[in-house]
Amino acid sequence: MKTRPFGSWPSPITAEQIAGATIRPGQTAVLGDTVWWTEGRPAEQGRNVLVRCDRDGTLADATPAPFNVRTRVHEYGGSAFVVLENGSVVFSHDDDQQLYRLDPGATAPQQLTHEPRQRYANAVHDPQRNRLIAVREDHRDSDIAAVTTLVAIDLAGRTPGAVTVLATGHDFYSNPCLSPDGRHLAWLTWDHPDMPFDATTLWLAELARDGVPRAARRIAGGADEAVFQPNWSPAGELHFVADRSGWWNLYRLRGDTIESLCPMDAEFGVPAWQIGAPTYGFDGSGRIVCTYLREAGSTLAVLDPQTLRLQPIETPFCSIAQLVVGADFAVFIGATPTVPQAVIRLDLASGAWHPLRSTSPAQPDPAFTSVAEAIVFPTTADGAAATAHAFFYRPTHRDAAGPGSERPPLLVISHGGPTSATDASFKWSTQYWTSRGFAVVDVNYRGSTGYGRAYRQALNDRWGVVDVDDCIAAARFLIERGDVDPDRVAIRGASAGGYTTLAALTFRDFFKAGASHYGIGDLEALAKDTHKFESRYLDRLVGPYPQMRARYLERSPVHHTDRLASPMILLQGTEDKAVPPAQARAMFDAVKAKGLPVALLMFDGEQHGFRRAATIRRALEAELYFYGRVFGFVPADVIEPVPIENLPGAPG
Repeated sequence: MKTRPFGSWPSPITAEQIAGATIRPGQTAVLGDTVWWTEGRPAEQGRNVLVRCDRDGTLADATPAPFNVRTRVHEYGGSAFVVLENGSVVFSHDDDQQLYRLDPGATAPQQLTHEPRQRYANAVHDPQRNRLIAVREDHRDSDIAAVTTLVAIDLAGRTPGAVTVLATGHDFYSNPCLSPDGRHLAWLTWDHPDMPFDATTLWLAELARDGVPRAARRIAGGADEAVFQPNWSPAGELHFVADRSGWWNLYRLRGDTIESLCPMDAEFGVPAWQIGAPTYGFDGSGRIVCTYLREAGSTLAVLDPQTLRLQPIETPFCSIAQLVVGADFAVFIGATPTVPQAVIRLDLASGAWHPLRSTSPAQPDPAFTSVAEAIVFPTTADGAAATAHAFFYRPTHRDAAGPGSERPPLLVISHGGPTSATDASFKWSTQYWTSRGFAVVDVNYRGSTGYGRAYRQALNDRWGVVDVDDCIAAARFLIERGDVDPDRVAIRGASAGGYTTLAALTFRDFFKAGASHYGIGDLEALAKDTHKFESRYLDRLVGPYPQMRARYLERSPVHHTDRLASPMILLQGTEDKAVPPAQARAMFDAVKAKGLPVALLMFDGEQHGFRRAATIRRALEAELYFYGRVFGFVPADVIEPVPIENLPGAPG
């Protein structure tokens, strides 16, 4: 074992490997014994391909190039395809956001809809009426005021692709679900300023002969309840997830009575940042196969609908997402603390599982793998004691150690959302840092999901304060334990996590450097210029605008660069609609004028979240290069220099 400066350890985990060889699994579906999923491929410029896997394990790409299976409803997308009962697939193509149909045996998809500036998502098949029921987002008049409706789309007849509006009048619609007999339709709605994890309403209506819902009635939800994923059992009972108890738990409707199926302090739902993120389904015997979060760790289980007995299924997976259920098997995207994400098929009778597709051809080497340690640490809430949560990763390398008693630099990660969460699953991006000699703490600050509604709402009105408090508290906890170097603590984050990063660097004198990936520097500009889905999100996180304009200005880093004292690097896509590129440029100009070391990398063609291999590689390496220059170490990697303003000796 050689002694090397922290940050300079040579690592087998390269940015090129992470960028080019890894894939991003997305939506899953089953039809009979066949499994379908989308996978984003950075090596193909981020194209999302629909993949089919037969019972015998045969894999094939279902959608040919250049088709890109992705919807931009809510900008974040989500449920972009649906499999029909005959094996046909209807999907949204990213380039034009139109629906295309691919029939069995066909070599090329055929365009189904022809409506420019309209987007579709979350489709379900209505076989009795030979149509789809889907969410439509109409951008013909305005992006910020796009009109969202529930629509029917004909699959046959004289006008295939013809669209009929079924429900309108609310700001947002999602999760249409059709009863097994085809007579009833349920769906979710919500309105500004709520987000789908704040308050949604579950509606139920009978379908008339013409297929239009009549006399819709509210089943659950409202101002203080977020309903998630309505679904019908094979017996025709409507089920859903709601947080009326303070936790997202399972419920069902019997007659006019709502029954709680499994009350517990656990989350059976997730924030609907993307449309369609199933967490439960029904097997061939009507049992509920579900996954729930507790302390931000996933558990797979089966719930008997008669006895209401919940039986966990033992698996190694701490992260389970996109759970869909067949007659005798389940499919999900799973990861363990030591193995990255894979599309998993699990036999419900035996509990045996196997991967259908790994997200990476490389297998983690335990000698270079840092395993997460869950930590609970003290923080403050309006001056009173509180606690928050995080996962800590130590530097890990078979052949390298830091000098003497020197402690490693620390990267504090603030996740996006901010109503999202991190978990203990293996992530190549985390191991990239730990295998080079960094310690990493991935923080589930107050506002994160996985700890109940009260914890999730603890960020309301206090974004830029509570999240920053918790990121600093996590770092201090590790400093006091003697785990990390107090003079080399950096913070990094993307999107909302980028805002937390910029706020921490601006309003607190604690972090020594930071990296903001498409982060928010100007809250007022974001309130004025963003997409419809999030256009009122800040009403809860900060306060109503413009009534609370003074608070927006007070918490916007771009207006307080005089308080900055730490270097930063900003990384931004030029086509980002969620956080406009002007925010990164404004922050860069302000920091540059202040005389602090600062770098800005703009990536042409990238949106909110980097998808292209070249971008992912350059962003990772640039951040490592930046830390090396400001913390005084030389990375072992050969990296193209990054222009850094106001740093003596740096290219610029």
